[in-house]
Formats: sequence, structure tokens, C-alpha cells
Amino acid sequence: MIIDDRQYDVIVIGSGAAGATVASALVDCGLQVLLLERGGPMPLSDQNVADVDLFRKDRYHPSEQWFGTDGDPFSPQTIYAFGGNTKIWGGVLERMREREFGGLHLQEGSSPEWGLGYNDLEPWYAKAEALYRVHGERGSDPSAPPTRSDYCAAPKPVEPFLSELCQGLERQGLHPYPLPISWSDSPVDPSGDAELFALDSARQSKGLTLRGGATVVQLHVNPAGTEVRGVEAAIDGQRWMFSAHQVVLAAGAINSASILLRSATDRHPRGLGNGSDQVGRNLMKLQQTSILQLAAVPNSGRYGRSYGITDFLWGDQNVSFPLGAIQNGGGVLQDALFAESPPVLSLVAKLLPNFGLEQLASRSITWWASSPVLPQAHNRVSLREGRIQINYVPNNREAHDRLVYRWIDVLKAMEADPECQVVKAAPTHPRGEAPLSAIGFACGTCCMGDNPATSVVDLQGRSHELSNLTIADASVFPSCPMMGFGLTVIANAIRVGHHLRERLGR
Repeated sequence: MIIDDRQYDVIVIGSGAAGATVASALVDCGLQVLLLERGGPMPLSDQNVADVDLFRKDRYHPSEQWFGTDGDPFSPQTIYAFGGNTKIWGGVLERMREREFGGLHLQEGSSPEWGLGYNDLEPWYAKAEALYRVHGERGSDPSAPPTRSDYCAAPKPVEPFLSELCQGLERQGLHPYPLPISWSDSPVDPSGDAELFALDSARQSKGLTLRGGATVVQLHVNPAGTEVRGVEAAIDGQRWMFSAHQVVLAAGAINSASILLRSATDRHPRGLGNGSDQVGRNLMKLQQTSILQLAAVPNSGRYGRSYGITDFLWGDQNVSFPLGAIQNGGGVLQDALFAESPPVLSLVAKLLPNFGLEQLASRSITWWASSPVLPQAHNRVSLREGRIQINYVPNNREAHDRLVYRWIDVLKAMEADPECQVVKAAPTHPRGEAPLSAIGFACGTCCMGDNPATSVVDLQGRSHELSNLTIADASVFPSCPMMGFGLTVIANAIRVGHHLRERLGR
């Protein structure tokens, strides 16, 4: 084993939305930070795939395999690279709604309170939106929470046919709004991600040491089991040991939990910091269903997401429990999540020639329906012979199905509208659920809370059992947000970084 003789102020594990953001916040105040990332730089050609090749190859699947609920191995859709899963996200950065922090009453039960309120995160949301250059329009979403600042820029332009589609939705009495999207001014790489907006600026500082190709194997503690003294990582076939005053886990809801479980000791037999037996439990995965609509005019299939609809967020005319949100999915040939879970194209992609697949994509408009789930102890991450095992049974299914069918009714009404010329009626609207392998919207597994008996970390992300261990990613979420939660991850990471700076006297 090689022992690094440097003593860092902070070691951050993972360079995605949480890790890169925390590292950037810490080096800004002069701290010495070691950032360990399992992957390395991702080529631009892989970041900006917008063609049929998205359906032909498992481009965004690492070589490792996890075990699913049925016991069979599967290859997850996850990114090990500088920037993590933000390299293939759609860039949509929404704030959570005020009511979500207090615990929502869903159809199948109530989600827990966060212990934090919206007002506690609002200043950090503003900083997150500025850091990631979120383009949007305040006041266009009737469900949006109150804010104290405007977006840094107006919504980016959309395809002309989408504007007509938006007008068709308004004629149905709905309130579509431009999705808030992270966007850069770079003509080479316009999509915003954690590498571009957080990691690149941190690299300019002498305080950051970035190690790619570093797979964290285990955290080592002092004899009393009260402090992390070493971070063991595999790099180029060798084992390295690093040490720091503070350690931040930001490897994502699946890998952060698995690292803690792999670090079990005599004093922590169920996993590091797992006296509550909550590490790995309460895995939540945003329910997402893609819905296809037939376009009357061809489109490029290569454009980003554009409009959101929250008219059914809290229910509809028949029910008073939350249903979820709708988003336009963007072009079929540019949506990595859709490529993982297409309702039709998965069946024909390997049979159609490229030209045929292009034609099919050009006549499709995609929508995503998203609904929250409840935390349940049996939905969990564990280890099976050293490999990741995921046991997951979705819940709150009826509410999600209601949202899907309610949206299909809207699509049919639009198609019957003689003024809406960009869509046409079809005998069916094919749909497909995001599978277990698509884990970009996973949260829970290391939930925060004031009670050490029922949580893993406190409200500042600090382990209840290890004085210098902090968790900063979506694994700390006590409940599942109703729509994409990238902005909440970023805002919370900035907040956690602020508390770490205070702890280290900066």
C-alpha cells in the first residue's frame, strides 16, 4: 500500500453535483482539498451524443454489475467521470416546493418532515442557480415557491413547433412554463454540468488536488471508532491511503451507502456510522414514465427539454393527494434517460436501420411524468459478496398511474384541437417506465435527522457517530422530491460546504 504523506484539510469522495460543488466551495476559502473520482475526463463526443448511437450501445453503463431485486445482475446507467451523472442530465434545475419539506400526505401514506424548511434552503437555492447559470422565468410556474432573486438569464429559445405545442396546452386550461435549465455560453459544450460550473473553477486554485481513476474501497477509523483516519482507494492497480481532518462522502445514494457498508469494523459491525441500521435503507427512486406523442411535422430529435406542467402537482378534479409533474422530454435522440427506457424504440432499435430509426424519432414528441415515492426500510442497498445488491419495490403507484392517464387525456384533447397543427391523433400513446438500472434520480439511504436512532447524519450532514465524516449528496434526503432534485443537491452541497468552512475556522 502507498501512503500519501500529505495531510489534507478535506477529502471529498465523488465529483458529481454534490462533490464538485462542495470542493469548489471549500477551495474558495483557502482549504487544501483532495477530490477522489472513480472516473476521469469524459470526451465531448460522449457528453453530447445526439444520434441513433444512443440506442445502439450501452454508452453510459460502466463495466461493473449490480444485483437487482430478482437476484439477477444488471448494468446500471451511471457515470464515473469528472462531473458524475451531471454529464448526461437534462440540466433541469427545479426548486422543491415549500410543502414538501413539511412531509407530504401521499395516497399511500405520509412522507417524513425534513427538519429543515424551505426558507432554510432558499438562500442556498439562489447561490446554486447563480453558480450553475440557470436560465428561466420567474412567475411563469404557478406552483413555484417564493424567491428573493431572479434567474441569471431568460429561458433559452425552443424549437418553433414547441411554442405551438405550448399554446395548445394553454388552450386546454393548463399553465406550461419554461423549465429552469442550467446552460453555458460555450458553443463547444453548451450544456451545464458539475465539471463546467464547479470543478473547472476549483481547478484554478492551488488548494485542489484532483485524483481521477480513484475507486474508494474503504474508510478506516481510529481504534475508538469515532473518527475517520484514512481513505483507502484503488488507483492503477495499487492501493493508496489518504488522510484529512474532514471527509465528505458525495458518491451518490447508491455508492455512498455501499462505501459505508464496506467499511464495517468490530465497533461498526453493520457498516460505518450505521448504529441506527439505516445506512442503505429507505432507498427512493423518483417514478418516471415516458409517453410518446405522434408529431404532425418532423423534428430534428436533437433538442433539450423545454416546458414543464405542474397543474396536477397537488392532485386533480377528482383527488386531493399529490400526483406529480410533467415535462417535455426533449428530442428522442438526445435523451439518455429515454434511451434507457423507451416504450417503443427499445423493441425496434436493433432491427431498424439508422435511417428508419431517425424517421421514427423525427415523428415523436416525448413527455415525462414524474411522481414521488415513500421511504420504506425494505427498499435498500446492501452488499452481496462484496457487490452492490439493490432490493426495490416501487410504491405510490396508483397516484403515478393516475398522472400518466390524466396526461394522456390532455394529449388526446390537444390532438382533437383543430388549432394545434403540430401533433396528430394516434390509436395509442406508447409509454415506458424508467427501469431500476436508471438510478440518476435515486435518494435516501443515509437520511438526515435530529434523532441518531432513526437517521445516519444530522441536519448539517454530519455523521452521528463519526466526528469528522459528512455526507453531502442525495442520500441524505428524508423524502423523495416530486420532480428532478439536482438543484436541491447543489444547494444543500453549498450549505454543507459553508458549515464545513465554519468548523475548520474559515
